[in-house]
Amino acid sequence: MIGVLCSGQGTNLQAIIDAIAAGRVNARIGVVISDRSDAFALTRATAAGIPACWIDPKSFPIRGAFEQAMIQTLRARRVQLVCLAGFMRLLSPVFVRAFPRRILNIHPALLPAFPGAHGVRDALTWGAKVTGVTIHFVDEQVDHGPIVLQEALAIQSGEREAELVKRVHAIEHRLYPEAIQLIAEGRVRVDGRRVTIRSAGSVHRPPSTVHKK
Repeated sequence: MIGVLCSGQGTNLQAIIDAIAAGRVNARIGVVISDRSDAFALTRATAAGIPACWIDPKSFPIRGAFEQAMIQTLRARRVQLVCLAGFMRLLSPVFVRAFPRRILNIHPALLPAFPGAHGVRDALTWGAKVTGVTIHFVDEQVDHGPIVLQEALAIQSGEREAELVKRVHAIEHRLYPEAIQLIAEGRVRVDGRRVTIRSAGSVHRPPSTVHKK
């Protein structure tokens, strides 16, 4: 069971929804949570028949209470894998420890290069020739956890930020569902910072999965 955290348009959420509907991802989304009431991601979830939940961080006295509300909502839906899809809040160690090695994030750069909120813009400003997309597990540091998948993308001469963002998004929408499916198949092994993807024929699926029931 997947839980998706979003703050905005939810295009990566839509890519996951579409991949599940097409049979490319053998999993189910149990809940979509947003920290913003106007996030279009909530509309996407509702349209797909997925429980959608706005949890207002301003209604809690401290960040820890807000995160505990999210944790409780995810656990109530029996979520086994948390996917960050444009969730624009840093998660504390308390949240990360609640789902160890079970939180995925997508970043619009080839980490460890250009971490932070503006990966595409920073790559252009730096004059980088190559950027890309990273899918990684979340740890207690920002854009730092073990890398599951990466795909490089050459930056074209004179390319504007909006043009590059569009090409990066196209990779994101394909790569994120692929990473989720690898985890659903039990093919992802983490050893320290190193992630190994096992071949499909050598997998013994563990009892805890994100598969449909």
